[in-house]
Amino acid sequence: MLAIIDYRAGNQTSVKRALDHLGIPSEIASDPDVLERAEGLIFPGVGAAGQAMRVISSTGLDQAMRRLAAGGRPMLGICLGCQIMLESSEENQTRTLGLLPGRTVRFPDGLDDHDGRPIRVPHMGWNTVRFRKRSPLWAGLRPDDQFYFVHSFYPSPAEELVLGLTWHGQDFCSVYGREGLWALQFHPEKSGRPGLAILSNFYRYCREAGNHAQ
Repeated sequence: MLAIIDYRAGNQTSVKRALDHLGIPSEIASDPDVLERAEGLIFPGVGAAGQAMRVISSTGLDQAMRRLAAGGRPMLGICLGCQIMLESSEENQTRTLGLLPGRTVRFPDGLDDHDGRPIRVPHMGWNTVRFRKRSPLWAGLRPDDQFYFVHSFYPSPAEELVLGLTWHGQDFCSVYGREGLWALQFHPEKSGRPGLAILSNFYRYCREAGNHAQ
């Protein structure tokens, strides 16, 4: 079973519907005890970093996630979840979870697209990802696959953690992490076949990791 972390920040139900479509057992959970029993964690969300961290801290979810990540429990961050897995965010000048080194920053003003037109912020719509390193999560993906984005801030992790780049007036990190702890700036649950493939690959990884731990 996958636990979808519920911190009152948006798109838990859309993630649950995508997992249901794939036949993957899951539960939306705000109880740290449920997280403890899960084979893997999905950390989704839309909203603001400051509000999200207040909820996470008040419920004990922050301590549970730090403990489980340190113990090797697989985790997948999505959008806001991806951003606050790092140490700090420019949004609300917020200290965040610190599961991995880095910070979240806002797109700077004055960026232009390849044709010289000013880009829009938030970055909203479909875009590609240039994956830089191999990962079991990318199995079955094609270089031209597109994913759905909606965000004004983006992760800036330690360079060795950058797994994928996307262009929106500049190259920005759209995927980062290490084996077992991944973060996606885009929404796989809203990205059609490629996004569903990532969710399916994540669940397969969780099952295999659990079997190896036994």
